[in-house]
Amino acid sequence: MIPSLETLRGAPRPAHDGPPLALDSGFGGLEGDALDLVERRYGDRGLAVSSERYSSRRQDNDIVCTARERAGERIVGTLSVRFDGPGGLNADLLFKRELDEWRTDGERLSEFGGLAVDRHSHDPKRVLAQIFHLGYLHAHRRARCDRLVIEVNPRHIGFYRRCLGLVPMTAARHNPRVDAPAVLMSIDFATIKEQISLWGGRPDRLTSARSLYPLAWDEATEATMLARLP
Repeated sequence: MIPSLETLRGAPRPAHDGPPLALDSGFGGLEGDALDLVERRYGDRGLAVSSERYSSRRQDNDIVCTARERAGERIVGTLSVRFDGPGGLNADLLFKRELDEWRTDGERLSEFGGLAVDRHSHDPKRVLAQIFHLGYLHAHRRARCDRLVIEVNPRHIGFYRRCLGLVPMTAARHNPRVDAPAVLMSIDFATIKEQISLWGGRPDRLTSARSLYPLAWDEATEATMLARLP
């Protein structure tokens, strides 16, 4: 389940001229500094999780995305991209009926989880927007998935709806993996693509967009990042 990023809500908007972010990704599970960041941020929210649960099926086709501030080379963001398959997704534990409806309609699903952003990074909003963009490149532009699903605590529905356009699809259900309530949220990748095309690379429009998409990459940078995917 994705924890709250509520500390981003009231954060002042910097001029987006902070330390350059180095985005990277690869196959496998969370480990090292990325795992430390996830454990720390999940622990801050009192979520009862253990490290082996961060990989959806503990298979090699999970992607782990990381963001570093180049000045210090420390990881300030991480996100796991999970692909549907015979083993299913984490969200199947609570929301299999809803996921199966999309599968029956022929939609290919991807699940984002293990999301953590260092609250002490120079610009946590930019970290979130760009690591989300990187996950989108893996899930949609490369793997051709149609729909994104995530699990969030019901208290944080408003944040993910406002900042990234995700829509709640269910009422809250108890998630035994983290011993907390969870809601299934979703958005089709075509909508994400549209928002990135409209707002990406325009940080000056952050207020008018009322989302984090202006902090995503512009078309040229996206093409460069897509070409670098493993």
